[in-house]
This record gives sequence, C-alpha cells and structure tokens, in this order.
Amino acid sequence: MIGRKIWAIAEGYIPSTSTGPAPEMISHETACILNTGDRDAHVTIMLYFTDREPAGPYKLTVGARRSYHLKFNDLEEPEPVPLGTPYSSTIISDLPIVVQHTRLDSRQAENALLSTIAYSQD
Repeated sequence: MIGRKIWAIAEGYIPSTSTGPAPEMISHETACILNTGDRDAHVTIMLYFTDREPAGPYKLTVGARRSYHLKFNDLEEPEPVPLGTPYSSTIISDLPIVVQHTRLDSRQAENALLSTIAYSQD
C-alpha cells in the first residue's frame, strides 16, 4: 500500500465562467485519489477560505484498489463550493492514499490546465 493519510492543496479556485462544450470543457478543480490498499478508504475533505469559516466536512469512500476522480464542482453537501472564490483544502483518509490536484481553466478559448501532487504528511 502506498500513500499518506493527510494531504493539503493550498491553491484552489474554480473559475465562474467557461467556454467550449459542456460538460467536457466546464472550468473545474479535481482531486484524483488513488487507493492501492485492500480496504475501502474513508475520506474527509475540508475547505478553507480567506474571509469566512471553513466548509465541510465532505465525505466520500474510495474503493479498495480503485481510483476516484472527484470534481470539487460536484461537491454539494454540506454546501456547494463557491465559484470565483479562492480556497484551500485538506484531504484526510483513514488509510494511505495518493492525491493529485488538477485544474481546467476554460475562461478563454486558449484553455489552461495545471496538475500537481498535493502536499502530504502523516
């Protein structure tokens, strides 16, 4: 089993506008979560903002020996992630996982894509 239990993504932002065909080209943030273990991983996500209290917890399960591609745009409970608002996130799991962060910014015809491994510690 590889990975860590505690992850942080300091840079989060979902642009409020998009160009191109939906749903493929909607601006979004994604956390790609990999669980190589033999048990399901129970994951909790918290969002942190500059000028308000945190949002969350958002809870999900990543199946054993599975990958989960979470669009932050799809988080609804306990509240949707606000568009056009900078935020940071923590991702905490009961088992070791690997987290990669990706953003598609399609506000203009020349799309921008960034991807990085999140910060981790145990």
